[in-house]
Amino acid sequence: MFLVALFTAGIAALGAGTASAQPEETGPTEQVLGTLQTSRSGPIEGVQVTVTTADGDEVDEVETDEEGRWAVEVPGPGQYVVTIDADDLPDTVELAGEDNRTVTVDEGRRQAVIIGLEDGSRGSGGGTVRAVQLLVDGIRFGLLIAMAAVGLSLIFGTTGLTNFAHGELVTIGAIAAWYVNVQGGVSLIPATIIAMVVGAAVGAISELGLWRPLRRRGTGLVAALVISIGLSLLLRYLIQIVYGGRSSPYDFPTGRAVDYGLFTLTNRSLASIIISIVVLVLVAVMLQRTKIGKAMRAVSDNRDLAASSGIDVNRVILVVWMMGGALAALGGVLLGLSDQVQWDMGFRLLLLMFAGVTLGGLGTAYGALVGSLIVGVFVQMSTLVIPNDVKYVGGLLLLIVILVIRPQGILGSRARIG
Repeated sequence: MFLVALFTAGIAALGAGTASAQPEETGPTEQVLGTLQTSRSGPIEGVQVTVTTADGDEVDEVETDEEGRWAVEVPGPGQYVVTIDADDLPDTVELAGEDNRTVTVDEGRRQAVIIGLEDGSRGSGGGTVRAVQLLVDGIRFGLLIAMAAVGLSLIFGTTGLTNFAHGELVTIGAIAAWYVNVQGGVSLIPATIIAMVVGAAVGAISELGLWRPLRRRGTGLVAALVISIGLSLLLRYLIQIVYGGRSSPYDFPTGRAVDYGLFTLTNRSLASIIISIVVLVLVAVMLQRTKIGKAMRAVSDNRDLAASSGIDVNRVILVVWMMGGALAALGGVLLGLSDQVQWDMGFRLLLLMFAGVTLGGLGTAYGALVGSLIVGVFVQMSTLVIPNDVKYVGGLLLLIVILVIRPQGILGSRARIG
């Protein structure tokens, strides 16, 4: 209860601190919204978007802004048809399918709408170019998964806890950055740093207020796993109550994609790759060279032996929780840059995090990195042969195949029982 109360108070304080600077919302709370852009052309401005009811009654007409964004308030829950005017698209861009999309808007929800566009970047120059593009996208996605999965793996290694609430740390980081960036008017870089501090604080509160007392009482790992599932559900729906069901972008310029020959990459994606590599290298150096990093590895290998050697195990576990929370928050911000901020974004990433951690080897930070990269690349490359909507299934199938061949994972050590 202490954890829940403090988390709710913290989010409420964020909202209260920014409410005076924002006009009070009036009218309908339901919306349809979206962004028109392609990898080469970037945001597409001035395209007319028409929203009608399922019966054909017009609700409103708007044009996309300089960031390619548009939004229309609708009179209430129900089905709506969103249509774009293809004649307003640039000459180099065309529709990848129909010019309209029917969506269902739930009560109090802002529903994102995706209409496929084609600018010639996908499949241009033959299948090899598309494969290279998907490979680069997979590396970016895999690094993003690794950012959050390293903390999850270290928590398992030092405590034995399979933490199903780790996905909510990703969401909390993304939403904390959104409040500071969009509602508070702070640029995204300091907002990200603040979000990492929030993530570390939530991780510390989780350890001190919940998991450490449970360990002292001798709570079993199965019971702790069930508690983590309940905590995940509680935090997820608390986030939905506070933040809402909307999908919102950061206040950060989209920019056009840069053509690197065999593939294209936006500055956002390039920055995400660079930040992920730098942070993961720093984590690796910390684990190998620093005293606390060596203590983490010692506790992960054998907690009782580490304690008998004079290592403060509780202090090490607290640092692991704080580091895991900060990394998960950073991963949430990077995910929000590409997919926008949503209340359940961390939960949707959770299975891929577990796949990466298990594939690489449970409890090892390097295994989480290797496994996450493989999962990210495989998920993206699998769209060469399967529909994009079911690409996450490919990552889980890969996990099953690897575990049948090598149950301990790629970098895991074989355990002997008896």
